[in-house]
Amino acid sequence: MARYTGASCRLCRRENLKLFLKGDRCYGDKCAFERRPYAPGQHGQRRGGKFSDYQLQLREKQKVKRIYGVLERQFRKYYYHAEKQKGITGTNLLLLLECRFDNTIYRMGFANSRNQARQLIRHNHFLINNKRVNIPSYQVKVGDTVEVKQGSREATSISGAMETVIRRGIPIWIELEKGNFKGKLLAFPNREDLTMPIQEQLIIELYSK
Repeated sequence: MARYTGASCRLCRRENLKLFLKGDRCYGDKCAFERRPYAPGQHGQRRGGKFSDYQLQLREKQKVKRIYGVLERQFRKYYYHAEKQKGITGTNLLLLLECRFDNTIYRMGFANSRNQARQLIRHNHFLINNKRVNIPSYQVKVGDTVEVKQGSREATSISGAMETVIRRGIPIWIELEKGNFKGKLLAFPNREDLTMPIQEQLIIELYSK
């Protein structure tokens, strides 16, 4: 399976935005984006000038892909799916990404990052509606209950993530029973609830060409 294996902090520096790809490290003094807030590479500090429309659209697409940890082929499929749904295509695209299983685990605080959430899911640590699901891209539906397996609740990575979830907070569309290692998707988030600096219209313009 294709996946990005390079340095995560380079992605934040490339997009000129902290993407919180490394969990706790992103909140501390060791964050590479805080220490070197310029693009990676030999000429990173000299980057400047006016971007073309295409460059702006491309950078926005790359940023969203990197936030959610999705590669190009799968991201394009999400766009086509969003385009066929009723409503605003850009909003539909973000909702599809938000309802991914790995993102839901991250939002609930069972993992410090989406990358860690994917690994935990692959290792069969979670149940959805009392059934084992090990597919990170699985679409969680309204009313679905996500639960940490009984035998996995003492795992250091999960318990450690739950201790630091207060830094991010739990979204209003998710109900969390921290003591029971269980969460529930109450509703699909509204666009205004997604506070990340994303201009999804630029992505739609890019793919509409």
